[in-house]
Amino acid sequence: MSSTREVQSETQPRSMGAILTGLLISVRPFEWIKNTFVFAAAIFSGNFFVSGALAKSVLAFVALCLAASGTYLLNDVRDREGDRAHPTKRRRPIAAGVVPVGLALLVAAIAGLGGIGLAFSVNPQTGIAVLGYLLLTTVYSLALKHIVILDVVAVAIGFVLRVIVGAVAIGVEFSSWLVLCTFMLALFLGFAKRRHEVLLLENNAHSHRPTLGEYSPQFLDMMMAVVTAAAVMSYVLYTMDPETMAHFGSRNLIYTSVFVLYGIFRYLYLIHQKSSGGNPAEVLSRDWSLLLAVILWVISVFLLRYF
Repeated sequence: MSSTREVQSETQPRSMGAILTGLLISVRPFEWIKNTFVFAAAIFSGNFFVSGALAKSVLAFVALCLAASGTYLLNDVRDREGDRAHPTKRRRPIAAGVVPVGLALLVAAIAGLGGIGLAFSVNPQTGIAVLGYLLLTTVYSLALKHIVILDVVAVAIGFVLRVIVGAVAIGVEFSSWLVLCTFMLALFLGFAKRRHEVLLLENNAHSHRPTLGEYSPQFLDMMMAVVTAAAVMSYVLYTMDPETMAHFGSRNLIYTSVFVLYGIFRYLYLIHQKSSGGNPAEVLSRDWSLLLAVILWVISVFLLRYF
């Protein structure tokens, strides 16, 4: 019955204010925090305070935000029927009929093309990297999200591409260790999100997305255990790498692993004890302890790299 009301709401007239508000929600500006991975290359290469490099990083960040918002809109259009079977996603403006499908697709195209154009204005390599990110996220929305395990791997590769975009924007080589750490962390967050969705939807997971019906909390717990260990070991080995110590001019980066460990353990606590983990950005903003660990990690890295 509620699904029928949602469908009927698509035909009801909406005010311009409601439509614009719905569009703003649909482009998910809160999710742009994920694109801060662009700045990793500038920070770890020692170029963060170089005006030219910082300006290029900012432009690359904006380009990724535009590209990501375009795919968010496309994803919501594609998933609007399934979202109506979800207890929280049913309130998304496109699924609820607040934002017309045609308008959403038009804004998605403008945002995507704008992001690509801005990226190419930085340099061709950045343009190609952002184009690759846009293609990956589009293919994810159309197909990859419906393939078990590969759906999470695709999301993790998207995070890696964010790091690569930041590196090519300022013309530095991206560290293999940094890419590996990013990939493992993204896999951890991705499997945590799937676990939250499976538990939230319970027996109706398949009705929202058939792929979710192929997951179970036990299987996802096992996958998270593997990638958690891999993420921690990757970061510790990165801090102990002779090339890393040479870049930082110090052996003390390994002590920042305390914040990494606490952050991961705190996230696991929120997942298992507080039934959280559905949206990493939302979890980070709501849990002051986790946020403090991230802030302290950033400060310690800055101090070791620049001071």
